[in-house]
Amino acid sequence: MTFTMTHTSLASLRRLSCCLLLLLGASAAQAQQYYNVLKYGARNDSTKLSTEAIKKAIAAASKAGGGTVYFPAGKYRTGAIHLKSNITIDIDAGAVLYFSDNFDDYLPMVPTRYEGIDITSFSPLFYAYKAENITIKGRGIIDGQGKKWWDFAEGKSRASQDSKWQQEFFRLNKDILKPDQPGVIERGFMRPPFIQPMYCKNVRIEGVTIRNSPFWTVNPEFCENVTVTGVTINNPKSPNTDGINPESCRNVHISDCHISVGDDCITIKSGKDRAGRQMNVPAENYTITNCTMLSGHGGVVIGSEMSGGVKKITISNCVFDGTDRGIRIKTARGRGGVVEDIRVDNVVMKNIREQIIVLDMQYANSQPEPVSERTPRFRNIHFSNITAEGNQAGLLNGLAEMPIENVTFSNLNLDAKQGFTVKEARNVAFHNVQVNTQSGPAVRAENAQQLRLDGLRGQVQAGAPLVEFTSVEDAFVYNCFPAPGTDTFLKLKGAGTRGVVLQNNYLKSVKTPVAKGEEVKQPVEVTAAEGPAATTPERR
Repeated sequence: MTFTMTHTSLASLRRLSCCLLLLLGASAAQAQQYYNVLKYGARNDSTKLSTEAIKKAIAAASKAGGGTVYFPAGKYRTGAIHLKSNITIDIDAGAVLYFSDNFDDYLPMVPTRYEGIDITSFSPLFYAYKAENITIKGRGIIDGQGKKWWDFAEGKSRASQDSKWQQEFFRLNKDILKPDQPGVIERGFMRPPFIQPMYCKNVRIEGVTIRNSPFWTVNPEFCENVTVTGVTINNPKSPNTDGINPESCRNVHISDCHISVGDDCITIKSGKDRAGRQMNVPAENYTITNCTMLSGHGGVVIGSEMSGGVKKITISNCVFDGTDRGIRIKTARGRGGVVEDIRVDNVVMKNIREQIIVLDMQYANSQPEPVSERTPRFRNIHFSNITAEGNQAGLLNGLAEMPIENVTFSNLNLDAKQGFTVKEARNVAFHNVQVNTQSGPAVRAENAQQLRLDGLRGQVQAGAPLVEFTSVEDAFVYNCFPAPGTDTFLKLKGAGTRGVVLQNNYLKSVKTPVAKGEEVKQPVEVTAAEGPAATTPERR
């Protein structure tokens, strides 16, 4: 009995010892996964470039199968940082990485993408190519020191193309597919994005503060499973310093970010013109939520580089305060591609300088042309539960040969100097929308078909109609409630206006329910209306 107990005790001790050894080994392995850049020669007093030291730390981690390259508190100077698979960059609180503004520190040039065109150019500041499981995280700061890049791009590169960097660009890019319209590519000086993983899987950017980007800030290209969360981006008024631009990616999650930049805050893209159509890689399955956007040309923007298509996008629970535009979807003839299946919900916008919502297919001036692969399309786009204040409630501007299709606005409350303008569109509906304007109607439609206005409300200035149709075909206006004192409920113009039906609108306080121009020949069907519409339905 005693022997048995002793044997059991020894066996238990052996098992316990094994467990302790495994735990100690695991702890040691865990410790070995961290590669402090200071141990590889980096300086955190900003006295010299740490590019080579960082490269050595990444190489050591990569050789071990992966690990975390760690930046403790301090100030670092570096050139381009190239990530490999299974590498995490951890920038601790109190650490600041200042990227060099010497253009030579981003040579040799690498495969990259610039505004939807595939080229070889300066290395991005953080770059990865065909890597997996890469992360940039921490509570520290990364600073792109972009001013020298901005000044050269907007100054000398416009006047001359003879710098060594431009000549190298021309040498390496003889056969690229240029955009349809000449532009910056011809100047040969392409500023690098701040963070650009290309053809990567499982990319995560978390917690860091990013500032002074030379060009687009977070710009994944052709990546799958991308997460950007808890990131702060601060770029001053500066050229093309967009915040987050995932292009031709799949399964992208952007959340809890705070963005104030010199161009668009978040932009979704998929290539430009022939180059984008040749690659033919869409941006799809994106979620954007819980973000705050301040300074920027647009809060969330799709395009104009969308030639590979953009589909299955949700934008929710965001605040835009002070951007030039709120939600902006833009394209032009020549792009091709389809933007479809977009949902925007639960958004608050204030101090919007231009349009609160804009869908513009004529971003560049052009003439109608036969439908072809160059023709873009917007369809199946839906907005709901939005409170906003700005200059113009909305603009839908389609193409004569390809109208915008199937757009809905539900549960909106907007205050704006001007209301909605809907042009070259089909199957557009407003449900329970209130638009208060300082000038003009709440909704103005021109060259549109199949409109539905259900529960439209609004306060407009004296003399302005609540709704104005010009050459509108097949419109159903029902359950609307104009504010007391409205002069005209519906104004009709254009010989093409036909098939307009009014039903169950509360018109007791409206002086003129319907005003028709002489050119409008077809009668308006008015049924179950309240107020003077029953006796005086039309005024010419």
